[in-house]
Amino acid sequence: MAPYEQFSFKGWNDETVYGYVLKPHGFKADQKYPIAFIVHGGPQSSFQNVWSWRWNPQIYAGAGYAVVVIDFHGSPGYGQAFTDSISGDWGGKPLEDLQKGLAAATARYGWLDGDQACSLGASYGGYMQNWIAGKWSDRFRCIVNHAGIFDQRSMYYTTEELWFVEWENGGPYYAVPQNHERHNPADFVTNWRTPMLVIHGARDYRVPYSQGLATFTALQRRGIESRLVYFPDENHWILKPANSLQWHEEVLGWLKKYLRK
Repeated sequence: MAPYEQFSFKGWNDETVYGYVLKPHGFKADQKYPIAFIVHGGPQSSFQNVWSWRWNPQIYAGAGYAVVVIDFHGSPGYGQAFTDSISGDWGGKPLEDLQKGLAAATARYGWLDGDQACSLGASYGGYMQNWIAGKWSDRFRCIVNHAGIFDQRSMYYTTEELWFVEWENGGPYYAVPQNHERHNPADFVTNWRTPMLVIHGARDYRVPYSQGLATFTALQRRGIESRLVYFPDENHWILKPANSLQWHEEVLGWLKKYLRK
């Protein structure tokens, strides 16, 4: 088990943002380690002292990777205004925080290999992987995208959690399309170049499977190395133990393919 270490940095608008690092299993101070850069979902969520077999940073530390996570604008625990600031700005403040947070971590911790990093995330974290692919396309050696939003328009008209996309964007798509389109990953596919693993469950009604399929189609048509892993019996989460084992084998295999240790 790797201990967490918290650090802080100046994020969007020079506001204080917090992040965490985990040292890999077998850590040696004179070595550098590749980075699993995990972006949380929600987006009004946070990395906390909890245990789960879903998106557990300890899994990656145990596999020999250094882990960096950032509680970007939108995360709870730093005041309601900080949490609310993500609404209507999914691709703005959070991306800036992630960029500055990773830079701050690699500058502070010499054992982080900034040239060997893979970005991972699910749900909003998966949305951010698609956003990173288009807006920060030269940073990561690979991407893992689970249940990520690809297109804001089709997401609005297919999700079962309709109140949420209306809340986040200030109304229905047909009333304020400009709000939904302001940070739409589908608009930046021509910038994509990073190898991406796409994972989705057929019974995901929150972020429907068509979003993952669209992501994979865009990657394939762009000629970008990519893989689609489809779970016909899972929803927005991978809940069955055997499926979880397969999920982790796929994800860790993707990191191993692109990151040197």
